[in-house]
Amino acid sequence: MSKRRILAFTSIIFLLVLLAGAWFVRASIHSFDDRIVKPGQLNTESWPRPRVAIVFGAAVYQDDLSTILEDRVKTAIALYKAGKVDRILVSGDNRTPEYNEPKAMAEYLVSHAVDQRDVVIDYAGRSTYETCMRAKEIFEVKQAILITQRTHISRALYLANKLGLDTIGVIADQQNYGGETSYQQFREIGASLKAFLNVHFFPPPVVLGEKLPIK
Repeated sequence: MSKRRILAFTSIIFLLVLLAGAWFVRASIHSFDDRIVKPGQLNTESWPRPRVAIVFGAAVYQDDLSTILEDRVKTAIALYKAGKVDRILVSGDNRTPEYNEPKAMAEYLVSHAVDQRDVVIDYAGRSTYETCMRAKEIFEVKQAILITQRTHISRALYLANKLGLDTIGVIADQQNYGGETSYQQFREIGASLKAFLNVHFFPPPVVLGEKLPIK
């Protein structure tokens, strides 16, 4: 067999392996999609108290929430006021003094009639993986509602449940995000692969510390 044919054959095998791997990762990430519900479909009457909602961080601009983050927080507020959750855990990036996602989320919640005692702040949720791990290890959450956009919900559910949380996901989309949706969909390709590798091969470092159980 000529070198050209060997190279072509090797390239085809590599491509097939790559496609099979991509399919497997995608199937894994979407394996918990049957746990996705719309806000109005959520039923937590049989859940043990306190019922916890986890709101994942996203961009803030000088303490103003981005559109995507505001919709996540608004969804949490609606569930809280409907009596479907008792505590709201806001988790996001606060790696510099000048940038604080969880603080901005907490202030928004309190300013919209959520009791400050029912708002729990996680200042070290710098990624979806870290938010889920810290919810379990620091705040001792066992069962939770994850609140985020449709483009992110599958990965969030996958990570949370693989890390030992029993979760369902509530979609926070309240509008058309235009080009932002396309960007998020593209971003999820790499983020999903990273999530799969983090769960099975390369767990990232997570800031842990004193336990602060949600009661």
